[in-house]
Amino acid sequence: MIRSTSLYIAPDALRWAQWVLPDEPILLGDRPVAWTVSARADEAGLAQWTAYFSTGVPPETVADFLFALEARPDPAHGYAGPPLVFETLAERGWTRDIDDPTVVCDPRLAAGMALGALPKDGIQDGDVLATEPSGWQAWCEPRIGAGYLWTAVFSASTPHDLVAAFAASLASPEPVLRHTLPDSSQGQLFMRPTV
Repeated sequence: MIRSTSLYIAPDALRWAQWVLPDEPILLGDRPVAWTVSARADEAGLAQWTAYFSTGVPPETVADFLFALEARPDPAHGYAGPPLVFETLAERGWTRDIDDPTVVCDPRLAAGMALGALPKDGIQDGDVLATEPSGWQAWCEPRIGAGYLWTAVFSASTPHDLVAAFAASLASPEPVLRHTLPDSSQGQLFMRPTV
């Protein structure tokens, strides 16, 4: 298997980010995983949790997730619960699905996040006792049935405050720099001139 890999390890060796595009990638919603981010409790331990970001995930959301991880004194363990993520999205105008309150969508229904069962293949978590791991998934599908622009998965033990940092960035109304917009986002995303 051929890999294109870049590995970034924090000075404390407790957290790391890896850009990896192997010949046989892990797929999330038919999108190949590009970034994995992990943390552990001590230098000799295995990863406590891993977050997976496919190609196309808005780079500012990955950066904000990494900044939040860097700011945590304990990168491996979380103390907040799922309500923090739901509240973060609600504060930014996202709403819960009436039929499934574990799913939250943006007002245009182009992107969403859900707390539930994770894909069984390729998702690694430090909780070896979890038989049916539940974690966060995020996606962007501007046109239903047109396929995902990107996907992200946070393993079951990923601290909810880090997922909330990703969610806050994702749901931010602030404009971001883009050279082009994906074809499937027409009518969903807008460009405004820069000064």
